[in-house]
Amino acid sequence: MSTKEKILAKALELFNEKGYNNITTRHIAADLSISPGNLHYHFKHSEDIIKILFTELILKMDELLNKIKKKENKTLEDLYLLTFSTCEIFYHYRFIFINLVDVLKKIPEVEAKYEGINFSRREEFQLIFSDLQKNNIFKKDIPDFIMNSLTEQIFIIADNWLTHNRLISKLNKKAAIQSYTLLLMNLFYPLLNKEQQTLYEQQYIR
Repeated sequence: MSTKEKILAKALELFNEKGYNNITTRHIAADLSISPGNLHYHFKHSEDIIKILFTELILKMDELLNKIKKKENKTLEDLYLLTFSTCEIFYHYRFIFINLVDVLKKIPEVEAKYEGINFSRREEFQLIFSDLQKNNIFKKDIPDFIMNSLTEQIFIIADNWLTHNRLISKLNKKAAIQSYTLLLMNLFYPLLNKEQQTLYEQQYIR
């Protein structure tokens, strides 16, 4: 692992553990037993580290979504795996969501990317939901306003569940990912056809 990779890994660990606002480049350097000058050779400011970590998050989500979009016959299990994997990725970069307002305020470049991603992700989810309708996983007669609300509901929960867990649920990693995956999946239950609802109850509820 290169020095740059070590810095990114340590920064992510410290940001997740102690919060974005409580960690400086000096803290990261001290934890790695390197000089601040050595760290600043790679990253002048902590904001530069955040930009790369945020880009990593986007790329991991791109890879995940591209994988399911390419699959022609999408199933309930595919939807569950997408939701579970998304929660795993978000947990890995949890400081970004727990400190989202501060991060976006301090780093306009990240704010611009966040806004752009929200727009593109909305279209990607709509395509996935449309495929699930074609494959008779979702009901055919779901009103557009429900589908549009669904996407918004997913985004609101996805961006905020880590804060809710830290403040209210206080679950460990494994339990948190499982619990909030199910919470998100329950949004889909009313949209499933009868057969898929029964399958959902058997596989994920009982």
